[in-house]
Amino acid sequence: QAWFAESGGGLVQPGGSRTLSCTSSQVVFSRTTMAWYRQVPGNERELVAHITDDDRPRYADFVKGRFSISKDNVKNTVSLQMNSLNYKDTAPYYCNYYSGLPGYLHHWGQGTLVTVSS
Repeated sequence: QAWFAESGGGLVQPGGSRTLSCTSSQVVFSRTTMAWYRQVPGNERELVAHITDDDRPRYADFVKGRFSISKDNVKNTVSLQMNSLNYKDTAPYYCNYYSGLPGYLHHWGQGTLVTVSS
């Protein structure tokens, strides 16, 4: 059963920007560390960014300086602002609890597909 709902994906040109959003009716984001992941075709799901319960963000090296993660504790949403997108960023993006081993997580949503193409 999916606990998370992602939205905001779509087609974007190289160098462009996109903002993703995640919400849940089962998880209170203000009480836990939440993360965004992506699964590039042919690769395992990888951690993109995470934000702690006290709003400290951390980023994977390949998005550092380009992506920004944030939370809205009133709306119970986690957002991912993505700038300077390139072809390698093309992937479905998912949110879930933070884990260094995302393969062990459950309750994944459908994800939201970001396609970077001219």
